[in-house]
Amino acid sequence: MVFSRKGSGLQQGIGTLVVVGVGLIGGSFSLALKRAGRVGRVIGVDRSGENLRRALELGVIDEASHDVASAVAGADLVLLATPVGQMGPLLAAMAPALAPQTVVSDVGSTKSDVVEVFRRHLPDHLARCVPAHPIAGSELTGAAAAQYGLYDGRNVVLAPLPETAADACECVAALWQACGAHVHRMSAGEHDAVFAAVSHLPHLLAFSYVGMVARREDATRCFEFAATGFRDFTRIAGSSPEMWRDIALANREALLAELADYRAALDALSEQVASGDGDALLQAFDSARRARNGWHQRFMRQG
Repeated sequence: MVFSRKGSGLQQGIGTLVVVGVGLIGGSFSLALKRAGRVGRVIGVDRSGENLRRALELGVIDEASHDVASAVAGADLVLLATPVGQMGPLLAAMAPALAPQTVVSDVGSTKSDVVEVFRRHLPDHLARCVPAHPIAGSELTGAAAAQYGLYDGRNVVLAPLPETAADACECVAALWQACGAHVHRMSAGEHDAVFAAVSHLPHLLAFSYVGMVARREDATRCFEFAATGFRDFTRIAGSSPEMWRDIALANREALLAELADYRAALDALSEQVASGDGDALLQAFDSARRARNGWHQRFMRQG
């Protein structure tokens, strides 16, 4: 699977990559590996024929298929870049066609449920399963959203199973590093707790807040005067509803704990506003501002 081809610019990499779900994340992974010379051929699998056609036109993939079983036969790496809720049927369909050495990974935003899906549908292939989560993206979708450089300086979390073979994990790590990413390892449970706080809860809040404004009797008037603050706070409410429904349900226990903490914080804020406690408000706002600015400085240095 890992090879070196003299004179072609293709150094250590893989021969055949299958991307199941050719959108922003999977498509950008393909483009980055192509630019780095780390993949020989990319096969795209997608439900949408139009999306596959566009992916071919843009050079995101080299071949297109609607049949995941035939596409993965002989692949070196299969990357599942679909909503988490779609992974079970896809894994069941591809299981009989997987070669013994084919590595299977994913890009899902939750990991405990992905581990369980791998266990259920690929019980004899767990040594080659490497759950992963690239911390990059936007609200854009489809093959046309794929871009070079999406992962430059970004973090990718690997959450290998106890059964995962070291060489499979190192293969996936090396490919993400070739995309420009920083690779970290966590357990699936630790991953889900961390991202419930810093990713999943913010998305739920953005969806809920925009929905609240949209249900107002004067919603049209409100949206007419919404500007950059509203835009920045609500950007992620333009994300895929299907994907975030699946994430919310998949990580419900960690999310419920975060929602309870946030509800308590809102109750405290309501009391401070109601009582006119300006000192408490100032202290809370200043603490949050310093924490956010400190994070943002570190984030910009990473990029």
